[in-house]
Amino acid sequence: MSFICGLQFATGNCVSSRFNLLTNWRKCNTIAITSLDCHQAQVNHVVNNIECKLGVNQCNRLASLPGNSYFYRTFNNKRTGYLSSLKSKGNECTAWRDSFPRQKLIEEVAVGPALSVLHPLRCFPIRDIRTFHTSPRCQAAPIPLLWIILKPVQKLLAIIVGRSIRKWWLALPPNKKELFKESVRKNKWKLFLGLSTFGLLFVVFYFTHLEVSPITGRTKLLLLGKEHFSLLAELEYEAYMEEFKNDMLTEKDAQYLNIKEVFFHLIECNKDIPGISEIKWIIHVVDSPDINAFVLPNGHVFVFTGLFNAVVNVHQLAFILGHEIAHAVLEHAAEKASVVHLLDFLGLIFLTMIWAVCPRDSLAIVGQWLQSKLKEYLFSRPYSRTLEAEADKIGLRLAAKACMDVRSSSVFWRQLELADTLSGHPNVPEWLSTHPSHGNRVEQLDKLIPEALEIRETCNCPPLSEPDPRLVFKLAMKDFLQESEKKDLNTTVKKKKVDPLPTGKQKQISGA
Repeated sequence: MSFICGLQFATGNCVSSRFNLLTNWRKCNTIAITSLDCHQAQVNHVVNNIECKLGVNQCNRLASLPGNSYFYRTFNNKRTGYLSSLKSKGNECTAWRDSFPRQKLIEEVAVGPALSVLHPLRCFPIRDIRTFHTSPRCQAAPIPLLWIILKPVQKLLAIIVGRSIRKWWLALPPNKKELFKESVRKNKWKLFLGLSTFGLLFVVFYFTHLEVSPITGRTKLLLLGKEHFSLLAELEYEAYMEEFKNDMLTEKDAQYLNIKEVFFHLIECNKDIPGISEIKWIIHVVDSPDINAFVLPNGHVFVFTGLFNAVVNVHQLAFILGHEIAHAVLEHAAEKASVVHLLDFLGLIFLTMIWAVCPRDSLAIVGQWLQSKLKEYLFSRPYSRTLEAEADKIGLRLAAKACMDVRSSSVFWRQLELADTLSGHPNVPEWLSTHPSHGNRVEQLDKLIPEALEIRETCNCPPLSEPDPRLVFKLAMKDFLQESEKKDLNTTVKKKKVDPLPTGKQKQISGA
């Protein structure tokens, strides 16, 4: 019975993880799956009030967008209930009603001749492409569908082989066990040579499948070629289209048009970067309150309306979209799949040893579970967090080249962190997550922002005249805490006024 449970455990893990490979990548490639709530309303309302006091015109933040080069688009930040957008009327700041508008207004303001920011030069170093392949990729990598089918079979085979070795050893008579041990001692150098040859072949295989990213210069493992991985991406795309078919916004929807315009502005300003022009980008906007976005390797980008409603301005939206572009251009999905493939192969060896060494099937199942968890928390999730941090870094550069205010990037994560704190969401330790924590992302982005501002200046972008959004958020939080303390104090005073008499005095009154 335990053996059957072990087979079911292996089959369930392998089939689901392999067939839903890109599904798992989508889960590791999301921004932060959070729903809008009243605490985010408080945070953003206070931020907008502070912006009014500092004279920031929230409704007329201009961003150079693609299309007619003689026009700027003004993105009016009409938001759902908790996001109050501000219109400027002289020196007044009037908040929109707390309704749920389905569209954002787009105003076109005629300006002077086109700025050079629409076609910037290369503004951060691009390294030459170097590869270590000694054979064509199509020969080195397995066919995706065959790979998906054989993965669970390999794991089941490892369990059966390991269990068979244990049964065989336990059935051997004592004298034959001694003969076998003596044979191993006599042929130990042959065994060592065989294991060394296997290890050498593995090392050669590993180094012949390494590539250097032309954008980051980081060496990465790629076992699957683009032509192979694109088939998996198409299958996953069809699955998502079927899942979201009733929630897709039309191409004429205002939210869809705004997201598409910002996205292709980023593409236009960064088309000199390797890989961006080769991908056929397509935007899909899903009507869902989740604050979420993800990209598939074939260029299909899915953005949820919850994310669109959560960003305070176009600059935050540009950073998030740049983050998704970076995932696709850096081939993070193929890289992660390659690492998982390699870890699974090594795991087969340990899995065979577990089932061969453990005296009972029940102990082998426990050992198998421990092995899978150790692999996940010591290798898979840390690697996923590394890829997320890299996408943040490159996404920030892409936004800088598009002349966005990159200082708003860390504010977005501060907003989510504060909203989670106010709503009482449990603070999951970073080592348990596939993504860096909000606080860690804020810290890393603040370190990268000076470099991004230099890139922005190199690209001849107009100067940033508004106050630093990080300062605005800091002042907003100070104001928010002061208001909270006043409310708590008033509540305490009211409670004292209506409190009943002490117990002793109540007895005296009743006795009289």
